[in-house]
Amino acid sequence: MNFSAKFKKNENYILHNGDCLELLKKIPEKSISLIITSPPYCMGKEYDKSCEIDYFISLHRKIFPEVIKVLKPGGSLCWQVGFYVKNNSVIPLDYLIFDILKDYTDLSLKNRIIWHYGHGLHNSKKFSGRHEVVLWFVKGKDDYTFNLDGVRIPQKYPGKTYYKGEKKGEYSGNPLGKNPSDIWDIPNVNANHVEKTEHPCQFPVALIQRLVIALTNKNDIILDPFMGSGSAGVAALVEKRKFIGFDNNKKYYKIAKKRCEEAATGRARFRAYDKPIMEPNQSMAVARKPASFK
Repeated sequence: MNFSAKFKKNENYILHNGDCLELLKKIPEKSISLIITSPPYCMGKEYDKSCEIDYFISLHRKIFPEVIKVLKPGGSLCWQVGFYVKNNSVIPLDYLIFDILKDYTDLSLKNRIIWHYGHGLHNSKKFSGRHEVVLWFVKGKDDYTFNLDGVRIPQKYPGKTYYKGEKKGEYSGNPLGKNPSDIWDIPNVNANHVEKTEHPCQFPVALIQRLVIALTNKNDIILDPFMGSGSAGVAALVEKRKFIGFDNNKKYYKIAKKRCEEAATGRARFRAYDKPIMEPNQSMAVARKPASFK
């Protein structure tokens, strides 16, 4: 297989159409700062090899030793998954991922990030699902990258001060903003989204962008072993990092290649992670009840 993990001069990304298990073995050990992905998870999409949960588990038991091997000490592993539904029963896949990774003593779980999105199919027999999960692990215990100041969000009450004690009169919040917490409200990629491609389950760039800024530094290498439409590549390149991506689907590989080319030349179209979400108000037609429901 003709693949090298070495970047050529003035090259910031390497993409390959092939099996990630084989390609991971060609990456030097301890060379990747952030591994971030959303693997196939038995939803019946065209890129899923199986709709059985046993396949999902066996795939991860095979891939995690290779993934952890290429991750730097102090590097981060971010694994985004949703839910598996069979016979009207829901299995949270992040539980299964944690059950596998808990046996790796060199990994520690830092956050279970809830990605909340406002739109999707409605359910009539249970509450409509509106979130998925990102598990953030670190290789090693203490020395890891976390650039909190780069991802702070505006304080709710920026002028609030301490009302008593030694700090009375001083601002009680960080002037740069507050920690965004572990619940992120980021729109999913639907039909009208600026990033929409032919991929049926596309990762929003914004979700990855915040992780890239917080967990890596400029020129660090980011890897997505299931890159799909290449959203991780767009986020990495926009934030001046290097990117390696794999996908075994030729159609999605071509989409990712085009998007990475656009990102590398400043032409990427994406919704930034810090763009406010529009809240409808009563003056908008879509926020008012139809006359027949009044």
